[in-house]
Amino acid sequence: MAFEGEYWFMSSKPQSTSTADSATAGFVPEYSADAHNGSAELASCGLSTAEVERAVAAGKVNTQNNKSSRTLWSIMRAHLFTVFNLVLGLCGLVVILYQRWADLLFLFAVVANVIIGFVQEYKAKLELDRISLLDRAPVSVVRDGKLSEVPMETLVEGDVVVLKRGDQVPADAVVLTSDSMELDESLLTGENDPIAKRPGDMVLSASSVLAGTGRVLLQAVGAQSRASKISDEARQFSRIQSELRDALDRVVRWITFGLAVIIPIVLWGQVRAAGGLEVVNRDGLWENVAIAVVSSVASMIPQGLALMTTLAFAAAAVALGRKHNILVQEQPAVEVLARVDTVCFDKTGTLTEGGVIFDSVRPLSTPAQTEAPEGDQWRESLPKGWDEALAWFGADENANPTAKALTGGFANAPAEKTSGVVPFSSALRFSAVEFTSSGAWLLGAPEALLDQGTIERERAAELASLGLRTMVLAHASAVVRNDDGNPVQRIPTDHTPVLFVIFRENVRADAPEIVEYFGRQGVTLKVFSGDNPYTVQAAAKTAGMDISAGAIDASTLPEDGPELAEAAATHNIFGRVSPEQKKNMVISLKEQGHVVAMTGDGINDALALKHANLGIAMGNAAPATKAVSRLVLLDGKFSSLPAALEQGRQVIANIEMVANLFLTKTGFAILLGVVFGLMGLIFPFLPRQYSTADFLIVGASSFALALLPNSRRYVPGFLHRVLNYTVPNSIIVVAMLLTVNLAALLVFPGTDMRQVQTASFITLVIMGLWNLAAVARPFNKARILLFGALLAVFFAALLVPVLVRYHQFEAPSALLLWLSVGAGVLGAVLIEVNAHRSRRWQKRHYPDLEVAPLRFFPQK
Repeated sequence: MAFEGEYWFMSSKPQSTSTADSATAGFVPEYSADAHNGSAELASCGLSTAEVERAVAAGKVNTQNNKSSRTLWSIMRAHLFTVFNLVLGLCGLVVILYQRWADLLFLFAVVANVIIGFVQEYKAKLELDRISLLDRAPVSVVRDGKLSEVPMETLVEGDVVVLKRGDQVPADAVVLTSDSMELDESLLTGENDPIAKRPGDMVLSASSVLAGTGRVLLQAVGAQSRASKISDEARQFSRIQSELRDALDRVVRWITFGLAVIIPIVLWGQVRAAGGLEVVNRDGLWENVAIAVVSSVASMIPQGLALMTTLAFAAAAVALGRKHNILVQEQPAVEVLARVDTVCFDKTGTLTEGGVIFDSVRPLSTPAQTEAPEGDQWRESLPKGWDEALAWFGADENANPTAKALTGGFANAPAEKTSGVVPFSSALRFSAVEFTSSGAWLLGAPEALLDQGTIERERAAELASLGLRTMVLAHASAVVRNDDGNPVQRIPTDHTPVLFVIFRENVRADAPEIVEYFGRQGVTLKVFSGDNPYTVQAAAKTAGMDISAGAIDASTLPEDGPELAEAAATHNIFGRVSPEQKKNMVISLKEQGHVVAMTGDGINDALALKHANLGIAMGNAAPATKAVSRLVLLDGKFSSLPAALEQGRQVIANIEMVANLFLTKTGFAILLGVVFGLMGLIFPFLPRQYSTADFLIVGASSFALALLPNSRRYVPGFLHRVLNYTVPNSIIVVAMLLTVNLAALLVFPGTDMRQVQTASFITLVIMGLWNLAAVARPFNKARILLFGALLAVFFAALLVPVLVRYHQFEAPSALLLWLSVGAGVLGAVLIEVNAHRSRRWQKRHYPDLEVAPLRFFPQK
């Protein structure tokens, strides 16, 4: 028994959606359902062996492309062969040639970045390669007049395929014969109602047969089928758009261009500092010059920030998976969700749970806009046994999920045996049951059981316009029988409509909560559904969405263009949306400056998920939809999204805080190399000394800071704010280091270079630790312990003999020591002044940004 179908909605819609060309060519036998009288012969004979061989030779075979757009080599090349890796690799090669193994620590971040990035994208490639909309079960095909089973990949254009309940359509085809065949095309169109198919109708690949049998003629096979075209587009690799990653890439480009000028300046400066080219050649000082250049160049590249961003994303992904059952398939997705201002989603599986639930029964005389009357008064006038009949329809072992929904209101099936049953007819759109005591009961579509032009028919249409699925229960003295006394599928002439049976979509219990949450956050919600617009609007209203602008029937809109873009911008509820329209509306919203997230579960959502800034699949989504998404809600709960939003805010806010440390370091390293090179001063650090300073002022603390709780709302302008803070800091650091080195050269002539390096290390670490304090305030116990540990490592590096030897430190003279400490303290004071200035600047230029005051300890 089946009650699902288009007749539930009092609105016209096409029986099927055709994506193949109307004219057949090549190896497809000429066929027209209206004119061809030999369709039965065509359906029973199929292609001959010779015709199959010619089709195979011409390449008209149903083979599927299972490769993604990225090869293993292309992924390796993208991560290995970058300008930064080339520069740092050459620096590492220089260190290796001189066997200065202790100076190779700077390569750790490079290797870690390459490995993490490669593994991440290779896993994405494997997921993309698994995309397949079509199963691989054998297919029943007619060839040479005989029925046989062949692999799906061996079908050819023009084959006649036999379909039965549970089969999947292997390629786009046209129906030759149909015995009450109904298809589920929701996988590709988003339309949840079964579609009855008649000879001449188109059927789409990857659709499933729900009822009946039929034979179809394959028209578009292999790469030409609808399923293959969606698979191919979904399979194309694209990196997620991340502001953090984009900002880092921009810094990378700036430094890349700058290195072409900086490296020669640094090299020439170190040669001059060593006494000129002749001295270097004569005295064999190339090793010292080369190591100084390596130290300078390696310090300019913010590879640690890229690594820290990757690790923060990874930690957030692990937290979402463990605590909230959210699978992060591409790590920057948690950051993107923090920037989303528009969330688009399919109704079924996201806003609703799928299927329907019983709502109420209504008298035929009640206006549609009026609630169903309470009490038993109106029910007393109904024929006896109506409730038992509905209970029987719900309890029938052949009932589909919709009919089973009647058990929610009518749990007790009658004990009386039936005297006749009329199974559901897709042509007449009704079914019936007969009892000895109460007569026959018919349950079906309003179009089948209500006369045209009656007030009851109008009210049925009004109920449908409210998004309610409406059926009619009618009563008759008996079912119609043939001469043998068997029930036949015919509506009794004496049938009398009794009442409306109302169903509604089962909206998720957590949907109102999530709608209200995003409303508070200023995020716009849009529903793109393949269902009837009125049904979509009703579900949206139940979930608490604003429906004042009404629902739009997207079948009246073009597939693309300004009209579709305007509708996407001005309305929030859409029905009858095709997969291409979903995709194009998402693209148009992005072009209008929105950061768009798209959620869904069907293949019809896959292209929209692919082109959104952030694709989110539900836990029960089709494999291909999961493969192209960035996040998967494993438990299928829409209410998991706030947790992901909070996690994304934590990442983006904390990485901005950490970037203030890293880009200060990058800025002063570049400036230091250029200034010292132009002035002919020796670079004041060995690579190992600089690595330790980097660890103290950036590395050790940055990971802990990146994992701190932080719910600050995202505001664009990440890189602008960071540069406003870090550029002045970089100038301050270089000015203080230049003061120490010029004093050692001019005031304390003859000072050993190791003493100068030790003094420079002290000055740099003092300023770096204060910069860390300015960024990480206010302090709590954990941060105080962190600073205590860093200070302990700082003093250990200067005082523990084994560490002193490793770093090649030498105690400076008392005056130079006090000068280095004084320069560090002065630099720290200036950094504090700059921090306050930057806070005031942020409040003026970013009024929506939550700018914390620079307190040492939180307010009680």
